[in-house]
Amino acid sequence: MMLKTALGTASLVAMLSATVASAQSLADLEAAAKAEGMLSTIALPHDWCGYGDVIAGFKAKYPEITVNELNPDAGSADELEAVKANKDNKGPQAPDVLDVGLAFGPQAKAEGLTQPYKVATWDEIPAEVKDAEGHWYADYYGVMSFMVNTDLVENVPQDWADLLKPEYAGQVALAGDPRASNQAILAVLAAGMASGAAPGEEAGKAGLEFFKQLNEAGNFVPVIGKAGTLAQGTTPIVIMWDYNALAARDTLAGNPPVEVVVPKSGVLAGVYVQAISAYAPQPNAAKLWMEYLYSDEGQLGWLKGYCHPARFNAMVAAGKVPQELLDALPPAESYEAAYFPTLEEVDANKAAVTGGWDATVGANVE
Repeated sequence: MMLKTALGTASLVAMLSATVASAQSLADLEAAAKAEGMLSTIALPHDWCGYGDVIAGFKAKYPEITVNELNPDAGSADELEAVKANKDNKGPQAPDVLDVGLAFGPQAKAEGLTQPYKVATWDEIPAEVKDAEGHWYADYYGVMSFMVNTDLVENVPQDWADLLKPEYAGQVALAGDPRASNQAILAVLAAGMASGAAPGEEAGKAGLEFFKQLNEAGNFVPVIGKAGTLAQGTTPIVIMWDYNALAARDTLAGNPPVEVVVPKSGVLAGVYVQAISAYAPQPNAAKLWMEYLYSDEGQLGWLKGYCHPARFNAMVAAGKVPQELLDALPPAESYEAAYFPTLEEVDANKAAVTGGWDATVGANVE
């Protein structure tokens, strides 16, 4: 890279010194993390966003650090409860790091459950999806979709309103409990937006009415949907993030055949964020994990899992994303109508959904 002559020798020396200091800092962090010898993660299913390969990549790079995987199927609210329950426990049941929905990042900070840390690539994370102090920051996003078992569903639904048709009796499920799972909470928001309601509390309430109708029609199945329940025929249609649906399609490998549909309306983009527990037993391993996730290698690991990583735009602009990974994603037009809700809208929806699901819909999802 050519440096402008106006930069000056002193500035160049300062830049080089900063680079050395940064490298030395990473070396110190690696040494401290290896001394701790363990990292406790939580709520990271291997088929979610390519996490299986991401974790394997971290293990390969740092074989001295054991990755202790807690409760892979937990929801965002469960993660915060795990931090609270183990704040005085330095044992293996205390999570070091969190991966939660956007609304849960500020909540965790407000409740004193996180500690600040800024990764080396901090500047390439969009400002609107990170805490200025470094308590939480976006890791990846996707859009809400329908995962459909086409062995059992002859006419694949193309939009939210289709799900209310009698032909889908006993077939539609959410991929989580809408009282605790960020994925399910935002599915309700998307359904409400598809009806024309404004994002936030209004769409949350409209979404609850949609699922009330779906439940009363006998179409809603109160089972947490995943690849296994879809294959068994328990939940032939599952509402979930596109990256989870695409990964499940790959895992099932045609048995049964799966179609993934981004609905025509209510196309909702969902951002997840990372954070380090304020009570992390292994704080250095937690920081090293963050550095790995936000490195080029970590970001491309998520992209291989069909997620758009936080640094996606910056990495594409820098020519760091292989074309084959871009080609493996759904067509770009599927994302053109995607709506990114503000943090305020996400919070308002979350309050409406978690507070109103039992009274409005009344289906105990488990």
